[in-house]
Amino acid sequence: MQENNSQDIENDDLYEHHRFIATAGQEPLRVDKFLMNFIENATRNKVQQAAKAGNVLVNDVVVKSNHKVKPFDVVRVVLSYPPAENLLVAEDIPLDIVYEDDTVIVVNKPAGMVVHPGHGNYSGTLVNGLIHHIENLPTNSNERPGLVHRIDKDTSGLLVVAKTEFAMAHLSKQFFDRTTERLYYALVWGNIEDDEGRIEGNIGRSLKNRLQMAVFPDGDFGKHAVTHFKVLERLTYVTLVQCKLETGRTHQIRAHFKHIGHTLFNDERYGGNDILKGTTFTKYKQFVNNCFKVLPRQALHAKTLGFTHPITGQFMQFNSEVPKDITDCLEKWRTYSENSKDVEL
Repeated sequence: MQENNSQDIENDDLYEHHRFIATAGQEPLRVDKFLMNFIENATRNKVQQAAKAGNVLVNDVVVKSNHKVKPFDVVRVVLSYPPAENLLVAEDIPLDIVYEDDTVIVVNKPAGMVVHPGHGNYSGTLVNGLIHHIENLPTNSNERPGLVHRIDKDTSGLLVVAKTEFAMAHLSKQFFDRTTERLYYALVWGNIEDDEGRIEGNIGRSLKNRLQMAVFPDGDFGKHAVTHFKVLERLTYVTLVQCKLETGRTHQIRAHFKHIGHTLFNDERYGGNDILKGTTFTKYKQFVNNCFKVLPRQALHAKTLGFTHPITGQFMQFNSEVPKDITDCLEKWRTYSENSKDVEL
Protein backbone atom coordinates (compact mmCIF):
# COMPACT_ATOMS: atom_id res chain seq x y z
CA MET A 1 0.00 0.00 0.00
CA GLN A 2 2.85 2.31 0.88
CA GLU A 3 4.38 1.49 -2.55
CA ASN A 4 1.25 2.67 -4.35
CA ASN A 5 1.20 5.97 -2.46
CA SER A 6 4.83 6.51 -3.36
CA GLN A 7 3.98 5.95 -7.03
CA ASP A 8 1.15 8.50 -6.82
CA ILE A 9 3.52 11.11 -5.40
CA GLU A 10 6.00 10.41 -8.19
CA ASN A 11 3.28 10.86 -10.80
CA ASP A 12 2.50 14.29 -9.36
CA ASP A 13 6.07 15.33 -10.21
CA LEU A 14 5.97 14.17 -13.85
CA TYR A 15 6.20 16.65 -16.72
CA GLU A 16 3.99 16.53 -19.79
CA HIS A 17 6.07 16.13 -22.95
CA HIS A 18 3.33 15.37 -25.47
CA ARG A 19 -0.43 15.80 -25.52
CA PHE A 20 -2.74 14.79 -28.36
CA ILE A 21 -6.53 14.70 -28.64
CA ALA A 22 -7.93 12.05 -30.98
CA THR A 23 -10.26 13.41 -33.65
CA ALA A 24 -13.93 12.51 -34.04
CA GLY A 25 -12.99 10.25 -36.95
CA GLN A 26 -10.33 8.30 -35.06
CA GLU A 27 -10.72 4.55 -35.63
CA PRO A 28 -9.65 2.30 -32.73
CA LEU A 29 -5.85 2.18 -32.87
CA ARG A 30 -3.17 0.88 -30.52
CA VAL A 31 -1.74 3.75 -28.50
CA ASP A 32 1.86 2.91 -29.53
CA LYS A 33 0.93 3.19 -33.22
CA PHE A 34 -1.10 6.33 -32.50
CA LEU A 35 1.88 8.04 -30.86
CA MET A 36 4.26 6.97 -33.63
CA ASN A 37 1.99 8.71 -36.13
CA PHE A 38 2.15 11.93 -34.12
CA ILE A 39 5.72 12.13 -32.84
CA GLU A 40 8.54 12.66 -35.31
CA ASN A 41 11.59 10.40 -34.88
CA ALA A 42 9.73 8.14 -32.45
CA THR A 43 10.35 4.39 -32.70
CA ARG A 44 7.86 1.76 -31.65
CA ASN A 45 10.36 0.35 -29.17
CA LYS A 46 10.78 3.73 -27.43
CA VAL A 47 7.02 4.25 -27.24
CA GLN A 48 6.49 0.74 -25.84
CA GLN A 49 9.25 1.27 -23.26
CA ALA A 50 7.56 4.50 -22.18
CA ALA A 51 4.23 2.70 -21.83
CA LYS A 52 5.87 -0.10 -19.86
CA ALA A 53 7.34 2.50 -17.49
CA GLY A 54 3.90 4.01 -16.92
CA ASN A 55 4.61 7.19 -18.88
CA VAL A 56 1.73 6.91 -21.38
CA LEU A 57 -1.70 8.05 -20.20
CA VAL A 58 -5.08 8.05 -21.91
CA ASN A 59 -7.64 10.27 -20.22
CA ASP A 60 -5.24 10.50 -17.23
CA VAL A 61 -5.09 6.71 -16.80
CA VAL A 62 -1.82 4.82 -17.29
CA VAL A 63 -2.24 2.37 -20.19
CA LYS A 64 -0.29 -0.42 -21.85
CA SER A 65 0.99 -0.10 -25.40
CA ASN A 66 -1.85 -2.25 -26.80
CA HIS A 67 -4.57 0.07 -25.42
CA LYS A 68 -6.91 1.21 -28.20
CA VAL A 69 -7.31 4.96 -28.70
CA LYS A 70 -10.86 6.10 -29.50
CA PRO A 71 -12.39 9.41 -30.68
CA PHE A 72 -11.75 12.39 -28.36
CA ASP A 73 -9.34 10.45 -26.12
CA VAL A 74 -6.63 12.65 -24.57
CA VAL A 75 -3.28 10.88 -25.00
CA ARG A 76 -0.34 12.16 -22.95
CA VAL A 77 3.32 11.23 -22.55
CA VAL A 78 4.75 12.27 -19.17
CA LEU A 79 8.35 11.98 -17.98
CA SER A 80 10.28 12.74 -14.80
CA TYR A 81 12.17 15.69 -16.33
CA PRO A 82 10.90 18.86 -18.02
CA PRO A 83 10.73 19.02 -21.83
CA ALA A 84 13.95 20.24 -23.38
CA GLU A 85 12.10 22.94 -25.31
CA ASN A 86 11.23 24.53 -21.96
CA LEU A 87 14.92 24.86 -21.16
CA LEU A 88 15.68 27.58 -23.67
CA VAL A 89 19.39 28.21 -24.08
CA ALA A 90 20.79 31.30 -25.76
CA GLU A 91 23.12 30.37 -28.62
CA ASP A 92 25.37 32.61 -30.70
CA ILE A 93 23.85 31.70 -34.06
CA PRO A 94 24.35 34.03 -37.05
CA LEU A 95 21.03 35.60 -38.02
CA ASP A 96 20.19 37.20 -41.37
CA ILE A 97 18.48 40.32 -39.99
CA VAL A 98 16.57 42.24 -42.66
CA TYR A 99 15.20 44.94 -40.35
CA GLU A 100 15.29 45.73 -36.64
CA ASP A 101 14.11 48.48 -34.30
CA ASP A 102 13.05 48.62 -30.64
CA THR A 103 9.74 46.89 -31.38
CA VAL A 104 10.16 44.29 -34.14
CA ILE A 105 12.81 42.30 -35.93
CA VAL A 106 12.47 40.77 -39.40
CA VAL A 107 14.66 37.74 -40.09
CA ASN A 108 15.41 35.87 -43.30
CA LYS A 109 15.48 32.22 -42.17
CA PRO A 110 17.62 29.76 -44.12
CA ALA A 111 16.29 26.37 -45.13
CA GLY A 112 17.19 23.68 -42.59
CA MET A 113 16.80 25.91 -39.53
CA VAL A 114 14.00 25.01 -37.13
CA VAL A 115 12.08 28.04 -35.86
CA HIS A 116 11.64 26.95 -32.23
CA PRO A 117 12.83 24.07 -30.04
CA GLY A 118 10.72 20.94 -30.08
CA HIS A 119 10.95 17.16 -30.15
CA GLY A 120 14.28 16.18 -31.70
CA ASN A 121 15.38 19.80 -32.22
CA TYR A 122 16.47 21.30 -28.92
CA SER A 123 19.29 23.55 -30.10
CA GLY A 124 20.36 25.49 -33.16
CA THR A 125 16.88 26.93 -33.68
CA LEU A 126 15.94 30.48 -34.62
CA VAL A 127 14.61 31.05 -31.10
CA ASN A 128 17.95 29.96 -29.58
CA GLY A 129 19.65 32.58 -31.74
CA LEU A 130 17.04 35.25 -31.02
CA ILE A 131 17.29 35.01 -27.23
CA HIS A 132 21.06 35.42 -27.56
CA HIS A 133 20.58 38.49 -29.77
CA ILE A 134 17.73 40.09 -27.76
CA GLU A 135 17.22 40.05 -24.00
CA ASN A 136 13.77 39.52 -22.47
CA LEU A 137 11.80 38.56 -25.56
CA PRO A 138 8.05 38.39 -24.78
CA THR A 139 6.55 34.91 -24.57
CA ASN A 140 3.32 33.72 -26.15
CA SER A 141 0.89 31.11 -24.80
CA ASN A 142 3.07 28.32 -26.25
CA GLU A 143 6.18 29.55 -24.45
CA ARG A 144 7.80 30.57 -27.75
CA PRO A 145 9.65 33.88 -27.27
CA GLY A 146 8.76 36.59 -29.77
CA LEU A 147 7.00 34.34 -32.25
CA VAL A 148 3.71 35.39 -33.82
CA HIS A 149 3.99 33.03 -36.82
CA ARG A 150 6.42 30.45 -38.14
CA ILE A 151 7.59 28.65 -41.28
CA ASP A 152 8.66 25.03 -41.68
CA LYS A 153 12.22 23.85 -41.10
CA ASP A 154 12.95 23.31 -44.79
CA THR A 155 11.13 26.43 -45.98
CA SER A 156 13.31 29.51 -46.36
CA GLY A 157 12.27 33.12 -46.03
CA LEU A 158 10.94 35.97 -43.94
CA LEU A 159 9.64 36.00 -40.38
CA VAL A 160 8.69 38.92 -38.14
CA VAL A 161 9.44 38.61 -34.41
CA ALA A 162 7.99 40.79 -31.65
CA LYS A 163 10.43 42.40 -29.20
CA THR A 164 7.81 43.69 -26.74
CA GLU A 165 4.56 42.43 -25.21
CA PHE A 166 2.63 45.19 -27.00
CA ALA A 167 4.18 44.31 -30.36
CA MET A 168 3.37 40.63 -29.82
CA ALA A 169 -0.29 41.38 -29.11
CA HIS A 170 -0.52 43.83 -32.02
CA LEU A 171 1.13 41.53 -34.56
CA SER A 172 -0.79 38.47 -33.34
CA LYS A 173 -4.05 40.34 -33.96
CA GLN A 174 -2.90 41.25 -37.47
CA PHE A 175 -2.24 37.59 -38.28
CA PHE A 176 -5.58 36.62 -36.73
CA ASP A 177 -7.41 39.34 -38.68
CA ARG A 178 -5.54 38.37 -41.88
CA THR A 179 -4.30 41.90 -42.52
CA THR A 180 -0.68 40.84 -43.05
CA GLU A 181 0.76 40.17 -46.50
CA ARG A 182 2.54 36.89 -47.16
CA LEU A 183 3.75 35.86 -50.60
CA TYR A 184 5.60 32.60 -51.24
CA TYR A 185 7.36 31.19 -54.30
CA ALA A 186 6.82 27.48 -54.86
CA LEU A 187 7.94 25.06 -57.54
CA VAL A 188 5.31 22.37 -58.00
CA TRP A 189 5.01 19.20 -60.04
CA GLY A 190 2.96 19.37 -63.24
CA ASN A 191 1.67 22.06 -65.55
CA ILE A 192 -1.04 24.05 -63.78
CA GLU A 193 -3.75 24.78 -66.34
CA ASP A 194 -5.05 28.07 -64.96
CA ASP A 195 -2.83 31.15 -64.91
CA GLU A 196 -4.19 32.00 -61.49
CA GLY A 197 -6.64 30.53 -59.02
CA ARG A 198 -7.89 29.99 -55.52
CA ILE A 199 -7.55 26.82 -53.45
CA GLU A 200 -10.03 26.46 -50.61
CA GLY A 201 -10.41 23.53 -48.28
CA ASN A 202 -10.23 22.89 -44.55
CA ILE A 203 -6.80 21.75 -43.39
CA GLY A 204 -6.31 19.35 -40.50
CA ARG A 205 -4.16 16.47 -39.36
CA SER A 206 -4.30 13.60 -41.87
CA LEU A 207 -6.31 10.62 -40.67
CA LYS A 208 -3.92 8.28 -42.50
CA ASN A 209 -0.52 9.85 -41.77
CA ARG A 210 -0.42 12.03 -38.67
CA LEU A 211 2.81 13.74 -39.77
CA GLN A 212 0.97 15.17 -42.77
CA MET A 213 -1.80 17.73 -42.99
CA ALA A 214 -4.73 16.92 -45.25
CA VAL A 215 -7.48 18.88 -47.00
CA PHE A 216 -11.10 18.18 -46.04
CA PRO A 217 -13.23 19.93 -48.68
CA ASP A 218 -16.53 19.03 -47.03
CA GLY A 219 -15.56 20.94 -43.88
CA ASP A 220 -16.10 18.10 -41.40
CA PHE A 221 -12.54 18.31 -40.11
CA GLY A 222 -9.75 20.84 -39.95
CA LYS A 223 -9.70 24.63 -40.11
CA HIS A 224 -10.78 26.95 -42.92
CA ALA A 225 -7.89 27.64 -45.30
CA VAL A 226 -7.53 29.65 -48.52
CA THR A 227 -4.50 29.96 -50.80
CA HIS A 228 -4.41 32.21 -53.89
CA PHE A 229 -1.89 31.40 -56.62
CA LYS A 230 -0.51 32.92 -59.81
CA VAL A 231 1.64 31.09 -62.36
CA LEU A 232 5.01 32.78 -62.83
CA GLU A 233 6.72 30.31 -65.14
CA ARG A 234 5.88 27.02 -66.87
CA LEU A 235 8.85 24.67 -67.17
CA THR A 236 7.50 21.58 -68.96
CA TYR A 237 6.84 19.16 -66.10
CA VAL A 238 6.99 21.67 -63.26
CA THR A 239 5.46 25.11 -62.62
CA LEU A 240 6.77 28.07 -60.64
CA VAL A 241 3.92 29.74 -58.77
CA GLN A 242 3.45 32.70 -56.46
CA CYS A 243 1.21 31.88 -53.50
CA LYS A 244 -0.64 34.42 -51.41
CA LEU A 245 -1.88 33.19 -48.05
CA GLU A 246 -5.31 34.33 -46.96
CA THR A 247 -5.06 32.05 -43.91
CA GLY A 248 -1.97 30.58 -42.22
CA ARG A 249 -2.49 26.92 -41.42
CA THR A 250 0.28 24.40 -40.75
CA HIS A 251 1.70 23.14 -44.08
CA GLN A 252 -1.03 25.10 -45.89
CA ILE A 253 0.70 25.52 -49.26
CA ARG A 254 2.15 22.01 -49.16
CA ALA A 255 -1.21 20.39 -48.36
CA HIS A 256 -3.29 22.56 -50.72
CA PHE A 257 -1.09 21.92 -53.76
CA LYS A 258 -0.91 18.19 -53.08
CA HIS A 259 -4.71 18.26 -52.87
CA ILE A 260 -5.05 19.72 -56.37
CA GLY A 261 -2.53 17.26 -57.81
CA HIS A 262 0.52 19.54 -57.90
CA THR A 263 2.72 18.43 -54.98
CA LEU A 264 5.70 20.69 -54.20
CA PHE A 265 8.90 19.66 -55.93
CA ASN A 266 11.07 17.47 -53.66
CA ASP A 267 8.65 17.71 -50.72
CA GLU A 268 9.60 14.40 -49.10
CA ARG A 269 6.82 14.41 -46.50
CA TYR A 270 4.13 14.79 -49.15
CA GLY A 271 5.63 12.53 -51.82
CA GLY A 272 7.18 15.27 -53.96
CA ASN A 273 10.57 13.56 -53.82
CA ASP A 274 9.26 11.00 -56.34
CA ILE A 275 9.23 11.72 -60.07
CA LEU A 276 5.55 12.60 -60.34
CA LYS A 277 5.50 14.01 -63.88
CA GLY A 278 7.62 13.45 -66.96
CA THR A 279 8.93 10.68 -69.17
CA THR A 280 10.22 7.19 -68.51
CA PHE A 281 13.59 7.89 -70.10
CA THR A 282 16.62 7.08 -67.95
CA LYS A 283 18.23 10.43 -68.87
CA TYR A 284 15.15 12.27 -67.60
CA LYS A 285 15.21 10.37 -64.30
CA GLN A 286 18.88 11.22 -63.93
CA PHE A 287 18.12 14.88 -64.67
CA VAL A 288 15.40 15.03 -61.98
CA ASN A 289 17.61 13.29 -59.44
CA ASN A 290 20.29 15.90 -60.16
CA CYS A 291 17.67 18.59 -59.50
CA PHE A 292 16.86 16.88 -56.19
CA LYS A 293 20.56 17.03 -55.27
CA VAL A 294 20.76 20.73 -56.11
CA LEU A 295 17.57 21.41 -54.13
CA PRO A 296 17.52 18.85 -51.27
CA ARG A 297 14.27 20.16 -49.71
CA GLN A 298 10.77 21.27 -50.66
CA ALA A 299 10.84 24.12 -53.18
CA LEU A 300 9.16 26.75 -51.00
CA HIS A 301 10.36 30.24 -50.09
CA ALA A 302 8.59 32.94 -48.02
CA LYS A 303 9.53 35.80 -50.33
CA THR A 304 7.43 38.79 -49.22
CA LEU A 305 6.17 39.81 -45.79
CA GLY A 306 4.08 42.86 -45.01
CA PHE A 307 2.57 44.10 -41.75
CA THR A 308 1.55 47.29 -39.95
CA HIS A 309 4.20 48.50 -37.54
CA PRO A 310 2.78 48.26 -33.99
CA ILE A 311 4.05 51.73 -32.98
CA THR A 312 4.15 53.92 -36.09
CA GLY A 313 1.08 52.43 -37.80
CA GLN A 314 3.03 52.39 -41.07
CA PHE A 315 2.54 49.40 -43.38
CA MET A 316 5.96 47.84 -43.91
CA GLN A 317 6.82 45.41 -46.69
CA PHE A 318 9.96 43.31 -46.97
CA ASN A 319 11.26 41.14 -49.82
CA SER A 320 13.93 38.47 -49.80
CA GLU A 321 15.89 37.02 -52.69
CA VAL A 322 15.05 33.49 -53.81
CA PRO A 323 17.83 31.27 -52.36
CA LYS A 324 20.54 29.81 -54.57
CA ASP A 325 19.35 26.20 -54.23
CA ILE A 326 15.96 27.13 -55.73
CA THR A 327 17.41 29.41 -58.46
CA ASP A 328 19.94 26.72 -59.45
CA CYS A 329 17.13 24.17 -59.72
CA LEU A 330 15.03 26.59 -61.80
CA GLU A 331 17.95 27.15 -64.16
CA LYS A 332 18.24 23.41 -64.70
CA TRP A 333 14.55 23.20 -65.54
CA ARG A 334 14.77 26.20 -67.89
CA THR A 335 17.61 24.56 -69.79
CA TYR A 336 15.72 21.27 -69.94
CA SER A 337 12.54 22.99 -71.15
CA GLU A 338 14.36 24.93 -73.87
CA ASN A 339 16.00 21.75 -75.13
CA SER A 340 12.84 19.64 -75.03
CA LYS A 341 10.95 19.10 -78.24
CA ASP A 342 7.53 17.61 -78.87
CA VAL A 343 6.98 17.02 -75.18
CA GLU A 344 3.54 15.81 -74.16
CA LEU A 345 2.41 17.33 -70.87
